[in-house]
Order: sequence, then structure tokens, then C-alpha cells
Amino acid sequence: MPDSTLILNDAAIQRALTRIAHEIAERNETGSEVVLVGIQRGGVPLGQRLGKLLTGIWGHPVPTGSLDVSMHRDDLDRRAAPNVQPTVIPFDVTGKTVVLVDDVLFSGRTIRAAMDALNDFGRPRRIQLAVLIDRGHRELPIKADFVGKNVPTAHTERVRVRLTEMGSADEVVIEK
Repeated sequence: MPDSTLILNDAAIQRALTRIAHEIAERNETGSEVVLVGIQRGGVPLGQRLGKLLTGIWGHPVPTGSLDVSMHRDDLDRRAAPNVQPTVIPFDVTGKTVVLVDDVLFSGRTIRAAMDALNDFGRPRRIQLAVLIDRGHRELPIKADFVGKNVPTAHTERVRVRLTEMGSADEVVIEK
């Protein structure tokens, strides 16, 4: 097993998500125009958690969906058969502020693929990005609007977000 360093425990993850939810509420006065879309895999449970927090802040349900970007990636030719996960967006994104949610922002390529995939469902008024971890090393000009924690890493390290919804205790670790 690789050497790993704990970056966030369960309480720190909850604090980061609570802060992100409040920042989303502050930046978007009209909560009824905001929808959340979690990027498969790790962004989906984080999006659902943010949806519950925002429901408590705004006092009304916040539509939440999930988006698979496998077929929109620019590295399809370099990978084995993609592991396609379900996309569930049970609302119209046209004219809405869509907050894309992901666990780790790294090169920016997944977010680019997510924006391409999202266009299949309509034309949002605005797209914002919320991530639990921003580890740097961007290859595309993409920047998160809401960040739980900036974690400088070496290019060779891996950031693992483990969540109870995915069968593990809540934690974020860096593996060397």
C-alpha cells in the first residue's frame, strides 16, 4: 500500500462543504435558479450533500443531478473501454445557474468534458464550479469558483477522496 497522508477527516470535509454551500448561497441570490450537477463518481455524493445544505439555507429543495463525462473526454483513444456511469439530470438546465460539483480539480480536462456533456441537456445561463480539493497542475484555463481546500501536490502524487456513500469512511488522503 502506498504511503498516504491524511489531508481532511470527516469533520473537516463537513466544514468545507458547509462553507462552500454558504459561498454558493452568497454568490447566487436567487436560489430558485440554481441547480447542482455532480460529476461521476466523487462529485455525485458531494453534490447531494451540498444540495441538502443549500436546502437548509434557502428553505426550498435544490435540484441535484449526476453527469457522466466518459464519452466526452479528450483521451478516449488512450484508455481501455470507459467505465460509463449513469447520467441523471431530471430538470431543465436551460437558463439556470448550474453548479458543477467534483471531488478533485487537477488538469481541468474532466471539467472541460463536463461542460461539453452538459450542453447536451440545454444551455445554462451560467456554469460555476465547486470542488472539494484543488491540487493545481492545470493543463486548461479552468478555475474553481468554490474550493474546499487547496492542496499543493507533486504531479506524481494521487489525491484520494473517500466517502461513506462510496463504501469508505470520509477522508481525503494524498498517496505518494
